[in-house]
Amino acid sequence: MIRIESVSKSFEHQQVLKQIDARFNPGQTNLIIGRSGSGKTVLMKCIIGLIQPDSGNIFYNDQKFSDFTPQQQLQFRKEMGVVFQAGALFDSMTVEQNLKLPMDFFTNQSQKEKTDRINFCLQRVNLEKSNHLYPSELSGGMKKRVAIARAIVLNPKYLICDEPNSGLDPLTAILIDNLIREITLEFNTTTIINTHDLNSVMEIGDHVIFLSEGEKCWEGSREDILHTDNKTLNDFVFASELMKKIQ
Repeated sequence: MIRIESVSKSFEHQQVLKQIDARFNPGQTNLIIGRSGSGKTVLMKCIIGLIQPDSGNIFYNDQKFSDFTPQQQLQFRKEMGVVFQAGALFDSMTVEQNLKLPMDFFTNQSQKEKTDRINFCLQRVNLEKSNHLYPSELSGGMKKRVAIARAIVLNPKYLICDEPNSGLDPLTAILIDNLIREITLEFNTTTIINTHDLNSVMEIGDHVIFLSEGEKCWEGSREDILHTDNKTLNDFVFASELMKKIQ
């Protein structure tokens, strides 16, 4: 579980986040949505510890991140898997080497244990026998699946995904959505997805937070989102002609 209390952040006197409160529970796909510049990425960077909030606190299973000792911070890094928007795979490394890297840093496992875990994670994302391929030999959807496999290779408690469907065709995007949701349920992971893809919201949005100009303007589920009277959210959701017809 991740809990955010009154988190605010400014850059050069411009306030990007304004007193954000949120709770993200395990076993759910928690989505953060909003327009470009709404504060989604900054909030996500605060959650994973890349940015320090100006005020407020972030808790991981009721432990305040700002109180972590260096050893606790190291343990926390092992418990968090991150799927970056562009995948962030190392081009000079094979798929297997990309997955092995976190284990080299954070574990003392034997080579066989590492290989077994790599094979399990690749099988979990339906990429068996891709161990010795390089990122340049993979499609966009395959790269995202490798990125997910690397994110779960340490069996994390927390899975953070930044625009996992960016640049993918609709069918592949749905496959990635369903894969993330399956992993979330299977391992009871606390999963947070930063997205502007409304298809993702309607497919897997167990819990959705809508940000606008740095403020949390709405919170609910994918079932709630089509029946809200929140004008700011409706203007965002029903901006396209297709969504207007659904409305």
